[in-house]
Amino acid sequence: MREDTIAVTNANIPLTWVHTLVVGSGAAGLNAAVQLRVNGMEDILIITEGLQMGTSINTGSDKQTYYKLGLCGDDADSPVAMAGIYYGGGGMHGDIALVETSQSVRAFMHLVNLGMPFPRDECGQFFGYQTDNDSRPRATSVGPYTSREMCRVLLRRVRELGIKISERENVVQLLTDGEDDRKRAVGAIVIKEDGSLAAYGAENIVFAAGGPGGLYKTSVYPAVHTGAIGLALMAGAKAQNLPESQYGLASTKFRWNVSGTYMQAIPRFLSTTANGRSEEREFMGDYLSSAGEMCSLIFLKGYEWPFDARRVIDGSSLIDILVYLETVIKGRRVFLDYRHNPVGFSLASLSKEAYEYLFKSNALLHTPIERLRRMNPEAIKLFQNHGIDITKDPLEIAVCAQHNNGGLVGNIWWESTNIKHLFPVGEVNGSHGIYRPGGSALNSGQVAGFRVAEYIANRYGDWTVVKSDVKNSVKSAVNYIGGWIEKCAGARRSWQENRREFQERMTLAGANIRSSAVISKAVSEAWAQWRHLEVSGCAFSSPVEKVEALRNRHLCFAHAVYLESILFEVQSSVGSRGSSIALDGKGMPIHARLGEEWSMVPENIEFRECVLETVAAPEEKVQHEWVPRRPVPQEKTWFETGWAHFRDGKIYD
Repeated sequence: MREDTIAVTNANIPLTWVHTLVVGSGAAGLNAAVQLRVNGMEDILIITEGLQMGTSINTGSDKQTYYKLGLCGDDADSPVAMAGIYYGGGGMHGDIALVETSQSVRAFMHLVNLGMPFPRDECGQFFGYQTDNDSRPRATSVGPYTSREMCRVLLRRVRELGIKISERENVVQLLTDGEDDRKRAVGAIVIKEDGSLAAYGAENIVFAAGGPGGLYKTSVYPAVHTGAIGLALMAGAKAQNLPESQYGLASTKFRWNVSGTYMQAIPRFLSTTANGRSEEREFMGDYLSSAGEMCSLIFLKGYEWPFDARRVIDGSSLIDILVYLETVIKGRRVFLDYRHNPVGFSLASLSKEAYEYLFKSNALLHTPIERLRRMNPEAIKLFQNHGIDITKDPLEIAVCAQHNNGGLVGNIWWESTNIKHLFPVGEVNGSHGIYRPGGSALNSGQVAGFRVAEYIANRYGDWTVVKSDVKNSVKSAVNYIGGWIEKCAGARRSWQENRREFQERMTLAGANIRSSAVISKAVSEAWAQWRHLEVSGCAFSSPVEKVEALRNRHLCFAHAVYLESILFEVQSSVGSRGSSIALDGKGMPIHARLGEEWSMVPENIEFRECVLETVAAPEEKVQHEWVPRRPVPQEKTWFETGWAHFRDGKIYD
C-alpha cells in the first residue's frame, strides 16, 4: 500500500493505493483475503464497518446449515449430481452450479483445517442431514451460529497471515473508469467514523457487502447489517434475479428465525393493536376450520419455515399470509405466546406427523413452553440472553426478509460480467436461483474466495489502472458527495424518516405478497423519493448520522431498482414461485375465507429456464432481460489434454 493525498475543493483527501481492496469482513470477504494471500498476493486491505458488524458474524437459526458434497457412508455423491440439485431449483446457471459443487470439498475442508468443529464419527466421516430442497444428507452444522464460527476461524487466519484491516469505514461510492466492455472498477470513496471522506485506488475490488438487509421494515437480517448492493447498482453493475428473496416468520425485537422447535412447540398466535397492549385476540381461528388443522399447520412451520408459494393453498405458508394480513394490511402487531395453548388445542386433534414427533421427543406436555423446554431448552435461553423472557412474555414476530437469492452477476470466477476487476462475493453475488438448498449460501461464499483469488493471481496480478484517471474519478466523486452533504443542512426530512419510508414500501410491495397495481404505485413513489433525496438531501445531526444519511442514498436507489425488477417479473406473468406469490383476482383462490383479491397466479415453470438480468443507472433508466440459463457442463476431461490446458493457464481465458 502507498499513502497519497489529493486536493479537492480546498481540502486534502487521503488517497490510499492498494492492489486488491476487499470491501466487507463477513465469511466470504475474509476467505477471499486469505486465499489472495495464499496465492501470493501481498498488497491486500480489508475495509469494513467493523469486524463485529454484518450478517455472517451476527446471524443464525435453530441449526444454521452449511451445505456440502456428501462425505459419509456409501452414498455415491458427485459434483455433477449435486449441481443437478442446484440447477433443478430453477433460475441458476449450470456452470456456476458445477463450480460451487466441484469446489465444495475444498472449501469445506479448508474450514475444518482452520478449526471448524463440524461433526464427524470415530472413523472421520463427516455425516450430515437432509436440508430443504434436497433429497440427500449433504447438510451439516456446528449449531445455531455456524457462520459466526466461520468468521472467527477465518479472522484468526487473516491475522496469522498479517493481512491488514481498516475498521469503521463505510463505502459511499464505487469508482469506475471506461465505458461499455472497457468499464472497470478502480477504487472507492469511504466515510470514516468522524465524518471525514477518504479514497482508495485499487487494481481489483472484492465486493463482499452482503445482502440487502436495510431495505425492509420487517427484516431478520441483524440490525447492524444494511447491505450495500446499491453502490454497485449505482455504478452500473449488472444484477440478476433480484426478485428472488426468501421470507419467513421471525422475531422483531431480537431478530431471529422462529423456525424448528419454536413452531413445533405449537405456541398461541396473538394479535393486538399497534400499542401492543389492547384488543388482544387470537386470529387464526377466523380462517381455519378447526383447532386441529390450525395447530398442525403451526407445527409444520418448524419444518417448512420459509414462505413458499407451493405451500400456500392447503399448506403451512397460509400461516405467513395470515400474519401479513394482521401486521401489514391491518396495521396490528402479532405475538407468539408460549405460556398458553391455542384455543381448542388438544394433543388428540393433531396430525399424525405432529403427534408422533412430539411423542418421540417426549414432549406430549401441557403447554408450549413445557414442550419447547423439553425439545430445545437452549431456544429459551437464546432469547433470555437478549433480554427477552418467553416464559413470561409474548414474543413479537412478523414476516421478515431473510436472504436474497439474487444479486450481482458474476462469471465462473465471480467477476462482474460488465465491470471488470469487480468481484462480488457472498450474498451480494446473485448466483442462487429460485429454490436453493438450505445452507448453499455458506458454501457459495467460501467457494468464491478460492475462485477470485486464483483468477486475480493468474490474470490481474499486475498494476494496469491509470492513476491519473483514478485521481480524476476521486475528485469528481468527492465534489459531488460534498455538495450533497451541504444540501443536507437545509433538509426538512431526517435520515430516519427517509429510511422508514422506503423500508415500509418494500415490506408492503416488494416482499412475499406481490400485486402489479401495488408494485406499480410503489415504483413511482420509490423514484420520487430518490429524486427528492438527491435534490434535497436528508437531515443529520452528528458524524454517526452523517454516515447514515449517505447510506440512505444507495439504499434508496437499491429499493427502487428491486421494485422495478419485481414489477417486471410480475408483469412477465412468471406467477407465484419461490418465496413470493403474485396476486390477481383471476388466479387461484388461496382460501375460502379470504376475499377474491387473495387469489394467486400459478407459476409459469418455463421461466425456470431463464435468469432475469437487470442493469440500472442513476438517471432512473432500468433495463431488464430474460436470458436463457446455461446448462450444467457434462464434458469429461481427458487427463493429458486437461493437464496441458491447466498448465498453460487456459482455464482463465
